[in-house]
Amino acid sequence: MTDPNAIQPSELDQLPDRDPEETAEWQASLDAVTKAAGPHRAAYLMRRTLERAEGAGIALPKLLETDYVNSIPTAAEPAVPGDEAMEQRITAWNRWNAAAMVTRGSKYGVGGHIATFASAAWLYETGFNHFFKGKEADGSGDQLYIQGHASPGIYARAFLDGRLNEEQLDNFRREAGGNGLPSYPHPRRLPWLWEFPTVSMGLGPLSAIYQARFNRYLANRNIKDTSASHVWAFLGDGEMDEPESTAALALAAREELDNLTFVINCNLQRLDGPVRANFKIVQELEAQFRGAGWNVVKTLWGTAWDELFQLDTTGALVRRLRQVPDAQIQTYQTRDAAYIRQDFFGGDPALVEMAKLLSDDKILECFHLSRGGHEARKVYAAYKAAVEHKGAPTVILAQTVKGHTLGEGFASKNANHQMKKLSVDEFKNMRDLLELPIKDSDFTDGVVPYGHPGADSPEVRYLQERRAALGGPAPARRVHPVAPLPAPADKAFASFDKGSGSQNVATTMAFVRLVKDLVRDKETGKRWVPIVPDEARTFGMESLFPSLGIYSPKGQTYEPVDRDQLMYYKEAKNGQILNEGITEAGSMADFIAASTSYATHGEAMIPFYIFYSMFGWQRTADQMWQLGDQLGRGFLVGATAGRTTLTGEGLQHADGHSPVIAATNPAALSYDPAFAYEVAVIVKDGLRRMYGEAAPDEDQNVFYYLTVYNEPLPQPAKPSVDGVDEGIVKGLYRFNTAESAGITPPANAPRIQLLGSGTAIHWALKAQALLSEEWGVAADVWSATSWSELRRDALEADEALLRGEERVPFVRQALQGADGPVLAVSDYMRQVPDQIAQWVEQDWSSLGADGFGLSDTREAARRHFGVDAESIVVAALAQLAKRGEVKAASVKEAREKYGL
Repeated sequence: MTDPNAIQPSELDQLPDRDPEETAEWQASLDAVTKAAGPHRAAYLMRRTLERAEGAGIALPKLLETDYVNSIPTAAEPAVPGDEAMEQRITAWNRWNAAAMVTRGSKYGVGGHIATFASAAWLYETGFNHFFKGKEADGSGDQLYIQGHASPGIYARAFLDGRLNEEQLDNFRREAGGNGLPSYPHPRRLPWLWEFPTVSMGLGPLSAIYQARFNRYLANRNIKDTSASHVWAFLGDGEMDEPESTAALALAAREELDNLTFVINCNLQRLDGPVRANFKIVQELEAQFRGAGWNVVKTLWGTAWDELFQLDTTGALVRRLRQVPDAQIQTYQTRDAAYIRQDFFGGDPALVEMAKLLSDDKILECFHLSRGGHEARKVYAAYKAAVEHKGAPTVILAQTVKGHTLGEGFASKNANHQMKKLSVDEFKNMRDLLELPIKDSDFTDGVVPYGHPGADSPEVRYLQERRAALGGPAPARRVHPVAPLPAPADKAFASFDKGSGSQNVATTMAFVRLVKDLVRDKETGKRWVPIVPDEARTFGMESLFPSLGIYSPKGQTYEPVDRDQLMYYKEAKNGQILNEGITEAGSMADFIAASTSYATHGEAMIPFYIFYSMFGWQRTADQMWQLGDQLGRGFLVGATAGRTTLTGEGLQHADGHSPVIAATNPAALSYDPAFAYEVAVIVKDGLRRMYGEAAPDEDQNVFYYLTVYNEPLPQPAKPSVDGVDEGIVKGLYRFNTAESAGITPPANAPRIQLLGSGTAIHWALKAQALLSEEWGVAADVWSATSWSELRRDALEADEALLRGEERVPFVRQALQGADGPVLAVSDYMRQVPDQIAQWVEQDWSSLGADGFGLSDTREAARRHFGVDAESIVVAALAQLAKRGEVKAASVKEAREKYGL
């Protein structure tokens, strides 16, 4: 059995010791201190020695944890500029109105959260008064990722500032009437206030990192000077359990994003109870962030603790603070002084002696009230240290009490996240604690009043003066008036109209070729932001590496192994491509930052994010909702699309459903183009709508989702008939008729309409020939570029009819007069084409690749799912047989003929 006290081998044993005698003397000194003063003193001396070494620039591994005390000693805290008493009064009004707003709304049953802002009030107020730069100064201001559950406090401050009125506060969480406030930060719902949606927990921290990174990207590419912008992300300690919260910590440190600060409100509670009941979340987070390379500032204890730390000459208090688990810290918040004396101080003789010097009031002040996150001086010191730190991002771990100032019924109670209101008596106690001039008579009929010192009061003047000095109100979203981007030359798009002749071209490659031409445009080329998660070569994008460069703030500090090749791997500080490695979540965060740059920075950027279609919507659909909420614009490209197109890859790579998920997002315009010229038309129209001269009735705040395929096939020329471009954009046009395809069906031949999307149209075209040649059936082939846009238009037509307006859905207009039944087919589950079935007047049926994907050849997979050309023929004959237009025996005959 291994002796636990034995000295274990280390990596130092591999290094020659040039002076073993000196080494032995150091070790003996440590042994002597340990024996004479105890292991805690020895550990203290070692820690101070390591600090000195780090300060001297000696390269040593950093400690992952420090003691459970403030990082900034009281003596080193800078004075807080301004009027602390005034800021105290402002914070009191905000606390009151946040609680009043949620309580008043509770009678409608709409919910709300009180305790989070109560714990974090000073974290926000200190920033608003001294740090957060607004949009009206030079540059873009700061970017604030507000913790979603703290939104009532932000609304309360906007009310004090005159940006909101009582009616709006009373409509908190009641938006249907048009004058309400959304529950959480939702830019789409309140676009003049909120910039970033954050309440889908975990997405805020991830997005904040990539926003800070994108700020540097804009600066390094000389598009905008963002050096004055700082990104602040306010997070909960429970939120840090989300994998997205910590997914990009190493990126932030690796790229030295000192324009980024995380403020984690460590109130030790999540929704159901303690975050780390038997452990210490602050210490865990410190180790995690330090290990990732961040600067860590702990702001744990308020000034009331200073006396206790001065009495701690043996280190017993610091040791005990490290031992006590978080759930017990929470329990102290609700217990009397006698309990704390016994449980906290009673187990160590040194602490017993210390407790004798402390009054009960002092103990209660420390354990009930005094936390670093509740004092402006402590918070200011932490923020100042953060913005002045260079070379790494900073995380501030601020300890608070959840439900602070709301009374004994709230503070540190496990259920306080679900507690939506205070009683009148609790409000009166809160009023007295906060020293607010609200009279008992103001509680009319038991309704708690809002409080406001007056538009010309010293508090409001002070608040507005501080914000004016920092560049205007915050948070705020501003869309600066900018001229529409000029449309690229038609040549880039028109080059696809003639088709590819005999050359086989996949639509994935067609899209890449189109973008390669568009980034050369003198006016808009630099605004393209190609984003790819380590699959650029899969999608044929390696040709862009040497011409555009891969963004890296370090440039290229090595000689690439393929430097002598034409398409070598080129990194550059001003590189245009964001090659993110294997992280779809990080790539989406990139996309969101770029797609909203028109508002955040007044610089319209054109991101396209190309990814394995299976790993886009399925893996990061939550971020697509975040993108829609944040009013992002750009192109999402699901490459290697379809359930049967990816030969051999199998179940988890075969995408048969991403258009279904995309169809659930109101901001997504989803397209499944079949041909290269369709890709060009859709991208051209997307640039017009999102970045150019959009039509008055069009919403510019949309994004496009294109599915493109890796199946090389001849690309036909665009049909030279009227309405093709309109049909491509709206979702449906007739690609050919049996006659225009060179097929001469018999006189009075039965006719059917074949609708295909994406790669499935090629199976439909083959089926068209088989139906004519072998069964005497005439088939017309239609390209359904967007099932979901057809459905969207039809739903709008239905709504118009309910208003008494006559409007015919486009799909019905397009198919009007088309003879015979309709058979739709795609490389996706039948639910995708079936979206439009109810608006098609002809008899309807569909084929699709339902079920799990599988590994095989394309031909075998399509036969397995029943979507190949022969299966289409059988399904078409079955439909016609139902109508009595072909013999019923033809169906069986065809099935046997094709071996189905």
